[in-house]
Amino acid sequence: MLRTQFKHYFSKILVILTALFSLQAIAEDSPYVLMKQASDELFTDITENQAKIKQDPNLLKLIVRKNLMPYVHVNYAGSLVLGQFFRATTPEQRAAFFVEFDKFIEQSYAQALALYTNQKIEIENPKNVSDNQVSIRVKVLQNTNTAPINLTFFWRKNSKSGKWQVYDMAAEGVSMIDTKKQEWSPILRKEGIEALTLQVKKAAAAPVNLGR
Repeated sequence: MLRTQFKHYFSKILVILTALFSLQAIAEDSPYVLMKQASDELFTDITENQAKIKQDPNLLKLIVRKNLMPYVHVNYAGSLVLGQFFRATTPEQRAAFFVEFDKFIEQSYAQALALYTNQKIEIENPKNVSDNQVSIRVKVLQNTNTAPINLTFFWRKNSKSGKWQVYDMAAEGVSMIDTKKQEWSPILRKEGIEALTLQVKKAAAAPVNLGR
């Protein structure tokens, strides 16, 4: 039930992911500033490359890699997905998993952007950031009479780089990290991290489809 519900929302959510980056800055290094910066860069690239994207939809992966992935805390998100199985893996196994998980996120966002239809959003007012983590709530207004979707984006300051990065997103209270953790735990338990890494690699290699 949890996975079905999340997949229903996730297909709609990611298509408006980068449209959320439109808040006014309250500090030069705040996640609110980074959201706007990512949005400006991303949509400039998409607008300027529309003809090329129609010919080769996988160009969206390159655009996502350039404009969005620097803002994603891949290793931290990946470690949360591994959960209790993290300690049973070697540094080399984890590194290999993080590489493929990074590409999996890239593919997911690229596919989402192929479905973007200019949904309108309402974002909570910027607030002071006094900790190393902050959540930003967003309401997505659909283009039809469908009820709005409530989202929360979770940002964390990377303890090594000091940069703010997104590590999770929740739709109607359902976390992407928790969903993938639930989906992938049986594989980790029965077959191990190397089997999961292979599965994630195959999913990440899926081509972007412009079909609407």
